[in-house]
Amino acid sequence: MTSMLFGSLRSKIALGYVALGALFIGLTVFAFARLEAIERQVAKQRAISAFLDTVRDVRNLEKSLFQYRKQADYKESMRQLANGISLLGAYRPEFQELAPPERIHGLQNKLENHGRLLTEFWQLVRTRPAQAKEMEEPIRESRADFFVDAEDLSRNADRALADELRRYRWSLIASVAVVALVVLAAGHLLARRIAKPLKEMERSMVAIANGQLRQLEFRTADKEIASLSAAFNHMLEELQARQRDMVRSEKLASLGTMLSGVAHELNNPLSNISTSTQILLEELEQPNAAYQKELLVQIDDQTERARRIVSTLLEFARDRAFRRECVSLRDMLEETLRLFGGQLPGSIAIRLEVPEALVVHADKQRLQQVFLNLIKNAVEASPSGGEVCVRAAPFGPHEKPDEFKSAMQERFAGLCEGIAGVDIEISDQGQGIAQDVLPRIFDPFFSTKDVGKGIGLGLFVVHEIITEHGGCISADSRAGEGTRFFIRLPDPNIVPVKQREAA
Repeated sequence: MTSMLFGSLRSKIALGYVALGALFIGLTVFAFARLEAIERQVAKQRAISAFLDTVRDVRNLEKSLFQYRKQADYKESMRQLANGISLLGAYRPEFQELAPPERIHGLQNKLENHGRLLTEFWQLVRTRPAQAKEMEEPIRESRADFFVDAEDLSRNADRALADELRRYRWSLIASVAVVALVVLAAGHLLARRIAKPLKEMERSMVAIANGQLRQLEFRTADKEIASLSAAFNHMLEELQARQRDMVRSEKLASLGTMLSGVAHELNNPLSNISTSTQILLEELEQPNAAYQKELLVQIDDQTERARRIVSTLLEFARDRAFRRECVSLRDMLEETLRLFGGQLPGSIAIRLEVPEALVVHADKQRLQQVFLNLIKNAVEASPSGGEVCVRAAPFGPHEKPDEFKSAMQERFAGLCEGIAGVDIEISDQGQGIAQDVLPRIFDPFFSTKDVGKGIGLGLFVVHEIITEHGGCISADSRAGEGTRFFIRLPDPNIVPVKQREAA
């Protein structure tokens, strides 16, 4: 039941809304309670103020009464005293929150006693005015006594109101702090539950854009994120399958290119076999065993030559898993050129500057496809009488630098440092590639050729194969100065390979 309730982002968000709503209602009720307390303090303050005003009126009226001895002042003083006693009775609970009950009761007694003194004073004024003068001082003392109590009550009311306002202010600050903490906690939870998986997906998409198809492997209890991750991984699987199909399609296109060269290469040994066989048939009746043996040796050599050509073609066409092996780079290039020979114009020269002893640790079939695509593009870009040059040299921390090695090191600065391997350059003398187009040449389905002359997968497949080997590839071109492709293939048997791409 708990997993059903909290197993999705929707339920968590709904729970978050409920929690925020409950928090809002709680804070609202709390705020209203504090406001009600402030209203009670204000009501007490008003009652105390009214009582203090009454006491002050009594004092002023008595001053007038002592001076002018008017009945109206006496009656008004008695009315104000009665009003003060009435206020004490009406707001006794409020007054008792500001002073002890016995003090409030004593204050009421003082007011009543003061009323009796005033009554006695007025009777003496009417009957014995001389004796009335003697009562003024006791009346003043009585008035001063309850006036001090009234002012103390007023000060207590002021302090109580100030304390209540202070508590309300701090409660308001605390409420804001609680809301801020809840919002921060919700934001942190949101970042953990949503932003982090989405950030991981963003990194995966950047990696996909760079050619690294890695699946999402984080675990989450949220059904929406889990479903999105599963869909993303399924998309990657489909993308990998489509990529394999594209590579296979490009490989078939390369096979079509090679078949013409293979037909040309097979034509020579088959022609030699046919000629030697005809001569041997004519010489069967003549007892010249040495000459016949020589013809049979020639037939066997040409048959072996044709077998090697067919074997090379079958090896290139075979669909097999990635497998590294030690391959002579020059032999592989010469073999590739033989298969490609029928497509090479006689007006374009192919120059190999590759040491005989140079060995690469690579998948021969895939690397052959790289060179087939790059050399074919170089030949197609070269003008009549032009030259395509393939240069290679070992690189490593202990290699002596020369012009070629220094240029390659500058090209791949910071990549494969401290690692040994092979640097390769393939250059042509064509018109070059425009600078605004150059950064896009390794993108799938991007082609500078005319419509119908290519689907834009050749260089994409080249890039994928070099990346699969843990190597780097980049290109440089200037208008009218041809194009150069640079390849660096590290040796995985020396240090672990880090798949990196040249900028």
